[in-house]
Amino acid sequence: MIRLVQISDCHLYADPMQPSRRGLPARQLAAVVDAALHDRPDMVLVTGDLSQDESEGSYRLAMDNLLRFQCPWYWIPGNHDDLALMVEHWEVEIDIGAAAWRIVQLNTRIEGEVKGRVGEEQLAALSELLADDERPTVVVMHHPPVQVGSVWIDELGLVDQEAFQEVVGAFPQVKVVLCGHVHQAFHGKINAPHGDIDVFACPSTSDQFLAGSVEFAVDEASRPGYRVLDLSRDGSWQTWVERVEI
Repeated sequence: MIRLVQISDCHLYADPMQPSRRGLPARQLAAVVDAALHDRPDMVLVTGDLSQDESEGSYRLAMDNLLRFQCPWYWIPGNHDDLALMVEHWEVEIDIGAAAWRIVQLNTRIEGEVKGRVGEEQLAALSELLADDERPTVVVMHHPPVQVGSVWIDELGLVDQEAFQEVVGAFPQVKVVLCGHVHQAFHGKINAPHGDIDVFACPSTSDQFLAGSVEFAVDEASRPGYRVLDLSRDGSWQTWVERVEI
């Protein structure tokens, strides 16, 4: 079995004492990492929006926390990130082996936009990658490839959802999609010819967004958290969300 931990939407500032709407993002990320370490992950996936101010200091702060994990970790950019600064600190990898499983990471960031896009070039590359390997696969991206039920978030989601769904739906080995962006625990499905593909988002390490809202709203009752995903050699899996007291 391989245990993955997903962390997302840290929204760090260069100044660790700079607050967000509901707390200190740096303090909250440190608390989430503390909690996740007790789950003994084999791999950590960080699904974008590490920075809020797109500063070098925010990525140094992210690195200080992520390097505490005694396992491989990988990140992808979100709409708030500066990709050039990210890769100065740590590479963004695409194709990752996880024993009997495979992880494929995508960059859905559009320069200067909140919305996301996979794009024709990445979709073609994704199709080629999936055609070359039949191992059960987790696809990782920042923007959700399905509607999440919050009107304002869905208006700022992935603009080529249908094209992405068509590509992954053609490959039965795609079992799970992990995404960020929505700042809440979420479970949706992509209806595919070979069976549904499960789509999961996890809580932010920073502010939580109110599920099902028409306009922007913070969920003041929810706590930061992370997702655990256990991948078995037979292609089965199980997942759950852990919340963290601050």
